[in-house]
Amino acid sequence: MAVVFKPTEGLTDKPFHYCPGCCHGIIHRIIAESMVEMDLLNSAVEVASVGCTYNSYEYFNCDAVQAAHGRAPAVATGIKRNLKDQTVFTYQGDGDLASIGTAEIIHAAARGEKITVFFVNNAVYGMTSGQMAPTTLLGQVTTTSPFGRDASYQGYPINVSELIANLTGAVYVERVCLTDYKNIMNAKRAVQKAFNVQKNNLGFSFVEFLSTCPTNWGKEPVAALDWLKEKMIPQYPLGCFKGEDLKFDAAGNLIAGEVHAGEKEVRA
Repeated sequence: MAVVFKPTEGLTDKPFHYCPGCCHGIIHRIIAESMVEMDLLNSAVEVASVGCTYNSYEYFNCDAVQAAHGRAPAVATGIKRNLKDQTVFTYQGDGDLASIGTAEIIHAAARGEKITVFFVNNAVYGMTSGQMAPTTLLGQVTTTSPFGRDASYQGYPINVSELIANLTGAVYVERVCLTDYKNIMNAKRAVQKAFNVQKNNLGFSFVEFLSTCPTNWGKEPVAALDWLKEKMIPQYPLGCFKGEDLKFDAAGNLIAGEVHAGEKEVRA
């Protein structure tokens, strides 16, 4: 009998603890599948962040370390600089990356650190009961914006991908979502492209995933996906903000595109 589906070796057997309808499980799987398909599993090092994914190191079947809140890019920098042949990636939420760790992510990208960052944006602090995050939408109700986010009082949402893309050291920046099969496959392509950027020592790579948080949004899973499409995507448009011209062959080698990072120029 033909096997049409099986668990990926990139994940352990430990059941996920995430809420029903949360996109973290899908993201975990496409990252894990990519590591297996690209033969990176034995050379990968994940740096886990603080938040809903604090124990993601229990799920990814590769080496991993835990970073303090917001500090994953700094920890990843130290690992990559010392273990240059390893594939080093961080897995971070919007509270961890865009609030607590703003300095770390900006400067890691500005320096062109040869690491990969996977950023999950669900517009809210998930683990700590749904407080307003830097990515919370205008008018969005959270436990710390009970009347909706007011720009005159709480400022505007931060579009992290667009911010990172302005930095010279950032080589590849893309925002994706996971609302259907087509978008999930596109997200997996982005994950593999980010890993290939690192494999070719081109610089900093960054993939933002728009995700749902049904529990803290107070919505059923399907309604949460609809809300993401109707409300989040207009604020956070999907697409590649930097590195769209970079192309890789089946072995992951750069075959097209240019990278300008300070004094270093790489052409294919």
